[in-house]
Amino acid sequence: MSSTTTYTVTGMSCGHCEKSVSAEVSALPGVIEVAADAKAGTVTVSASAPLTEEQVRAAVDEAGFALVGQEA
Repeated sequence: MSSTTTYTVTGMSCGHCEKSVSAEVSALPGVIEVAADAKAGTVTVSASAPLTEEQVRAAVDEAGFALVGQEA
């Protein structure tokens, strides 16, 4: 069973930013799909098992951006 979570990310401003975040988050184990949206400031992650916020935060940090937290 997969889980999908949307996180707020600050600092993304273009398609290159979206690709950087998507590439890092996609490398996490179990990730099926990633959709980063610079305009909305979000990244939506679908994974085969729930990821911890810390895992996603580390990947977003590696891409050079800041994860604020999960969307309500």
